[in-house]
Amino acid sequence: MPLIQEIFNGYFDEYCFMPLHIYEGISGKLVTTILRPGKRPNGKEVVSIIKRIIKKIRKTWPKVGILLRGDSHFASPKVFTWCEKNNVHYIFGLTRNSILRTKAEPTLEQARRAYSNNGGKVRIFRKLQYQASTWHRKIRVILKAEITEQGENPRFIVTSLETHKPSFIYETVYCSRGQMENFIKDHKLALNSDRTSCHSFSANSFRLFLHSAAYVLMHALRDKTLAGTELAKAQFDTIRLRVLKIGAEVRELKTKLIFRLPSSYPKKDVLQTMMQNLALSP
Repeated sequence: MPLIQEIFNGYFDEYCFMPLHIYEGISGKLVTTILRPGKRPNGKEVVSIIKRIIKKIRKTWPKVGILLRGDSHFASPKVFTWCEKNNVHYIFGLTRNSILRTKAEPTLEQARRAYSNNGGKVRIFRKLQYQASTWHRKIRVILKAEITEQGENPRFIVTSLETHKPSFIYETVYCSRGQMENFIKDHKLALNSDRTSCHSFSANSFRLFLHSAAYVLMHALRDKTLAGTELAKAQFDTIRLRVLKIGAEVRELKTKLIFRLPSSYPKKDVLQTMMQNLALSP
């Protein structure tokens, strides 16, 4: 097998690995995490990953609609082409360039006038037809022309979705990607999965696998046993500190274990609901 090494990343100013996280976008269930060198993935690498995931999804749900959503690192012509050939919709951030900036200028000028007249934040959305030299066709690009007190903030996304309003696609569909950051935060910070401090790639990859298993367990704990409690939507570190890290006395009998929890524990009602939910689980 080829040796996979750490690569220097200018943003973090050090040699590192950079895991790729993929989640189901509504529930937050983990699809997979893959340890990679510390560089931006190219289109060939992204396609090699998503085609295996889509194949497994469609094996179980052959008619389900699939939307692939990600930041500008995934906006590659190879990804566009593969998705369209395999009936997968996509929406990605798109890095601005001089051509896009020129196309956006009339809308930005309109936003400047509105900001000058009203004085508050202005957002105007427009759809563009754009084809870079490496793209196989013209694809719908959504422009957000935004003016705030901090200045101009033009943003672009590229999508295969053709039937919805540009504002809905950007604000509702694409910006919901921000919830992924919370899933990643739970994985990396609450469960310490960013500690890839072993010397070999294989060891670090196995560590990531164990942390991912912990994510699946914690997600199931929150989704199933904490339903109906004040912690039903809590982050993993909150659940760990308030529910899992409890001092208790354990007595081992012949047929059962007895846990004696402190009488002063303030979350008794949460534990009671958890036990009830566990008893009702299949």
